[in-house]
Amino acid sequence: MSLVKRNNLVLPSLMNEIFNPDWFGGMENVSRNVPAVNIVERDEDFTLEFAVPGYKKEDFNIELDNDILTVSSEISTEDKSTNDNFTRREFSYSTFKRSFTLPETIDSGKVNAKYEDGLLKLTLPKREEALPKPKRLIEIG
Repeated sequence: MSLVKRNNLVLPSLMNEIFNPDWFGGMENVSRNVPAVNIVERDEDFTLEFAVPGYKKEDFNIELDNDILTVSSEISTEDKSTNDNFTRREFSYSTFKRSFTLPETIDSGKVNAKYEDGLLKLTLPKREEALPKPKRLIEIG
């Protein structure tokens, strides 16, 4: 036996637009442009990987304050073209901000970042005392 989720609406996105409008211009239907983040823990460090294609490394602001790591970006562009009869101006603005509380095991003085091929990668090394200890044999006395 398999479970199948059924959606009885015909054209669900159209029905949502009709029956769930945001008539007064609030934030209900605004899509957020926050990059996806992968967090990987290994024995010696943590790695944060942000999927942010189309950016340059100068576009990022990375701050570490009281064990709070904040990664943000703010980009604004203006495109202007002038013809004999008209002037066209287009503005674009993109921003995001992500904050993470770091555990006490992170060596905050050795955090580094690298941006390559649309992937912002932060390496957060663990302190020496937080690293796993090797096995040892205990003799019976």
